[in-house]
Amino acid sequence: MKTIQHWIDGTAVPGTDTAPVFDPATGRQQAQVVLGGSADVDTAVTAAARAFETWSESSLTQRTQVMFAFRQLLVEHEEELGRIISAEHGKTVDDARGEITRGREVVEFACGLGDVLKGSFSDQVSRGIDVHNFRQPLGVVAGITPFNFPAMVPLWMHPIAIATGNTFILKPSERDPSAANFVAELYQKAGLPDGVFNVVHGGKDAVDAILTHPGIEAVSFVGSTPIAKYVHEQGTSAGKRVQALGGAKNHAVVLPDADLEFAANHITAGAYGSAGERCMAVSVAVAVGDAADGLVEVLERKAREVKVGPGDAPGVEMGPLVTKVAQERVENAVGTAATQGATVVVDGRGLKIDGHEDGFFTGPSLLDHVTVEMDAYKEELFGPVLAIVRVDTLDEAIAVINANPYGNGTALFTASGEAARRFQRNVKVGMIGVNVPVPVPMSYYSFGGWKDSLIGDSPIHGPEGIRFYTRPKVVTTRWPQPAQQVAAGFNFPTSS
Repeated sequence: MKTIQHWIDGTAVPGTDTAPVFDPATGRQQAQVVLGGSADVDTAVTAAARAFETWSESSLTQRTQVMFAFRQLLVEHEEELGRIISAEHGKTVDDARGEITRGREVVEFACGLGDVLKGSFSDQVSRGIDVHNFRQPLGVVAGITPFNFPAMVPLWMHPIAIATGNTFILKPSERDPSAANFVAELYQKAGLPDGVFNVVHGGKDAVDAILTHPGIEAVSFVGSTPIAKYVHEQGTSAGKRVQALGGAKNHAVVLPDADLEFAANHITAGAYGSAGERCMAVSVAVAVGDAADGLVEVLERKAREVKVGPGDAPGVEMGPLVTKVAQERVENAVGTAATQGATVVVDGRGLKIDGHEDGFFTGPSLLDHVTVEMDAYKEELFGPVLAIVRVDTLDEAIAVINANPYGNGTALFTASGEAARRFQRNVKVGMIGVNVPVPVPMSYYSFGGWKDSLIGDSPIHGPEGIRFYTRPKVVTTRWPQPAQQVAAGFNFPTSS
């Protein structure tokens, strides 16, 4: 059986303990991945620290040239990487190619860091004194990433970290680990020196070793809110910088003046794309006033039209869930919603795909008359379940969203500019779409929510990513003429 190993200092490194890696479409084990611990993390830190000595002193031109080459390799190997992701995660190959494209945009942002990293200079701030500033890399940094985007989410982190002069250790999800090793090989082909990018596989032991290792300066994390809080608490208590992005419950509000066919089409894609296994998935549709009945009617039709099957089959729009546990959790949630009073308009439970009867499949589920007290509303299901909450006014919809503990993404479907402006100013959410269901910002903006969707205050990639992976220096200089005598004063210095 194939064994997926660590990648440390430019080569595959074996381990002792292993965990199974499944094919979600068949339910069968297809590989095993080594599980690292403190010793493996220490080996990776040693290699990364050694590489940092030279990489941090490399020219910006050298670093961006590597990024340009890496970007081209991602283009050339997109199909291969997409199929690797699909085979272990279950999402469609088209969807996997989409996440590679969005991740590649961060690489393109990293290619242009020469402009972003420019410091500033102030001449003659006082007589004969100038001031300038610049940013320097932190050292060895690490990323702990989730299963749902095994290429894109790590690409939100390591291109910026590496391009700014840091060295990087990635701890990917053990559920779909192969993409990380494939990316490591692409970096090597792009000319990245050994030790600059490393991969340590594992579970909680590897995570805890990263959070407590004194040689790691900063940790980036994307995952559930409880784990994000744990990572932030443990990492900061160990003196590290921490980026910690948590969970979500994203609402799409539909006003009566919206084009219901347009709104339902995009909400369906936002709810059931990637089988709902994404932190920006639309999991709640808030139907305002007279929009409700018509919206549910169109959503029901579109949910029933979603083609479910193995991710590599032509025409498939939604693949299986990543594990049997995830499948059971989602289907149990639909049953609980029914017992709590929700109307199950479309029931995705019990779906069997010919030839893949043991796969982790569940179909799209659509729940109507959901209230904010129901578990289907309160919990992040991370599956293809869309809940309909009915309200009377836009202000009531905004109040529902603001009362939710999460604040990752939200959307409004309307033809009214006034309503859109009121919505985007008053809603307490970090990323907002107007007639856009999944408002993931471009790489030159930063990604991050509010409330329990972002623990701490460090969003990811874009300008915030630059600030996270670097620290500033401000230099005040004086170059007096040799014959010039400059008197020193004992009072507090001022500029004059």
